[in-house]
Amino acid sequence: MADGNGRVDQVVPALAGFGRALRAAGLLVGTGQVLAFCEGLAQLDPTDLRDVYWSGRACLVSRHDDLPTYDEAFTRYFFGEPGHRLVVTGAGAPVIDERQPTLHASGAVASTESQADASDVGHAASDFELLRAKDFADCDPEELAAIGRLLAGLLIATPWRKSRRTQRATKGVRPDLRRALRAHVRHGAVHRIPRRRPRVRPRPLVLLLDVSGSMSAYSRVLLQFAYAVARGPGRVEVFCFGTRLTRVSNALARRDPDEALRQAAETVIDWEGGTRIGESLREYLRTWAWRGGCRGAIVVICSDGLERGDPDVLAAAMARLARLAHRVVWVNPLKAGPVYEPATRGMRAALPHIDLLVSGHNLASLADLAGVIETFG
Repeated sequence: MADGNGRVDQVVPALAGFGRALRAAGLLVGTGQVLAFCEGLAQLDPTDLRDVYWSGRACLVSRHDDLPTYDEAFTRYFFGEPGHRLVVTGAGAPVIDERQPTLHASGAVASTESQADASDVGHAASDFELLRAKDFADCDPEELAAIGRLLAGLLIATPWRKSRRTQRATKGVRPDLRRALRAHVRHGAVHRIPRRRPRVRPRPLVLLLDVSGSMSAYSRVLLQFAYAVARGPGRVEVFCFGTRLTRVSNALARRDPDEALRQAAETVIDWEGGTRIGESLREYLRTWAWRGGCRGAIVVICSDGLERGDPDVLAAAMARLARLAHRVVWVNPLKAGPVYEPATRGMRAALPHIDLLVSGHNLASLADLAGVIETFG
């Protein structure tokens, strides 16, 4: 897989970079959409910018009003000329300007300078498709390194929630009485009552990662996923636990992903040790819940549930956590099998207080998890 990983490193980060470019342009592009974009190109011709354009338009654009922004970002990213104008024909698009590069609905791309070697890019898309579905426990070090570089290139959006504070708006539920009174004093009459609507702000997100020995095949990749989440907007707190709880949010705040992961690994002193989930959650609730943004937050616990401590302590901690948090999501890599049953003591104690139990054993499941996080408003 060495050659395949090399091709993945060349192509997939470029596609993920296009997703970041769209976000910078103001489009709402989720991680699941970016991974679907890469997966879709595995079924098409990644060397043809026409296929790249339409695949991205199908996977990365959610609103018709965003199409002009998408076209502009596509031209800037793939053609490298900020002033270039992309003209698309064949789907009710405007008249063709022959002086500009054109993507036809049933034709070839006019410019070939941006096209890569067909065999390399095609193999890279196929390798990515295989890597996306492969269990982390079955990956060799080179494959895990390729997965880590892919996750480091992604930007995962955190959900938004309505605030109690309001702001001016043309349309809204609440009338703006103060502004209406000032308009009445100034002009003598109010022809239209001004309105206000709730402000929106990122919802806090807390990730609690099990780094015990039983999670050794997954803990590093999940920490890389946490790094991608922490780079998004909003307040994100990340903790690791085995026999004790360790906050690694400051370590993951570094811009360089390798340095961030190295600092996080040095901060956690009980890496690949025992598992005391209940005591770690109790420590989090006692020390970090109020200043760590737990109230109203989405809490994601990544663990296989192999509790070595008292399950009653875990049950009590989960019950309190469920009362404070907006949603509690449990990520268990053992849930990858279709006949999985939460039979361990830890999972039985925690299950009544969990809103959603998902798997996190491969890239596809992490993409689904990112989609879940983004939709919890």
